[in-house]
Amino acid sequence: MDWLFNEVAQNDFDEIKNTSLGKLVRDQLLSQILSGAFAPGQVLRESELVEQLKVSRVPVREALRALESSGLVVSRKHFGVYVRELTDAEVRDLYEFRALLDSHAGRMASHLPAERRQMLVQDLEACTQAMDAADAEDNPQAYYRENLRFHWLFIDYAGNKEIAKAYREVIQKLHLSRLTNLSTSSHRQRSNEEHKQIVKALRDSETIAHADYCAELLSHHVINAHGRLSGDD
Repeated sequence: MDWLFNEVAQNDFDEIKNTSLGKLVRDQLLSQILSGAFAPGQVLRESELVEQLKVSRVPVREALRALESSGLVVSRKHFGVYVRELTDAEVRDLYEFRALLDSHAGRMASHLPAERRQMLVQDLEACTQAMDAADAEDNPQAYYRENLRFHWLFIDYAGNKEIAKAYREVIQKLHLSRLTNLSTSSHRQRSNEEHKQIVKALRDSETIAHADYCAELLSHHVINAHGRLSGDD
């Protein structure tokens, strides 16, 4: 990080220092939001954050602005800043957008070079095995982590930074709703069976008649996940 301070005018130093600290504060607050330490609807009081994090008000304000621009917190005049609460319509819209991103990543994966595609298949199979183990242990948290990793692998192998950025933001927002669609064993088992069908479609993508089958399965899988969440499935 030494390059950051090269050829920096002295009067710019404080701004850069606060910007760097602001990102650290933002990351810390993001972690607390995603872990549930800050619940949806909870007010984030600047004075309390300053005391908790042992920093000045400047990086705290910068961090809150960054989180607001990401859609994770909301700022209201005379009320303050609070963790965003998603409406049912917002959750639906996010799932539909996520389905588009997953589908596109699945389509790209189907056209990867054979060796690269096989590496992805092996990584995905490791995830499905880990999800089976987590379900057998009735550990929804471990299952959820592997579920996120399964989907992120498609995004990662796609190699598109803008898609990755958009996908990360969607997942962070969905996390605010404290999703429960994987909390029961029957839902987890159904979800992982769909995962295995997706992996098989990717493995056989050179031989199946429809080259976009993997993409279709991923899209349906995400929509099915929303159905399980909303009680429609």
